[in-house]
Amino acid sequence: MDANTWDEIFRLLAAAGAGMAIGVNREMQGKPLGIRTLALVAVGTALATMTAIDFRGLDEHPDALSRVVQGVLQGVLTGIGFIGAGVVLRDKESGTVHGLTTAASVWVTAALGIACALAAWHLVVIGVVLTLVVLAGLGWLESKLFPGDDAPNGSSNR
Repeated sequence: MDANTWDEIFRLLAAAGAGMAIGVNREMQGKPLGIRTLALVAVGTALATMTAIDFRGLDEHPDALSRVVQGVLQGVLTGIGFIGAGVVLRDKESGTVHGLTTAASVWVTAALGIACALAAWHLVVIGVVLTLVVLAGLGWLESKLFPGDDAPNGSSNR
């Protein structure tokens, strides 16, 4: 295998690792999406992105390649919302919403997969760390600031 193939393998493995890291947090919180799902989301978005940026025949046409990449990224990030929507539940009687944070973590994981595909390693590291701080640290802060209530407005966003 050549250096380019190893680089592509590393990008996909990094995407899987980023998804798994966020998935561990979701599993620990007992949320409906976990390690495998978020790893697959990250790998899938990385794979779609890498396929778009490696589109053969458009290398000499940067404007056309740019439109292809934009279209793929736009489609992936829009489509990933459907997975996230599957975990959002609204209780009409109590007026609460559950699963928004998990849905947001799906979307962030997809964005991290894209960053891995583009080898934006500083963004991957910052994104994973910041996501885990938000999921773990701010959850703890919310519980201290708003005991007995999942969010200030009375609706759960987890």
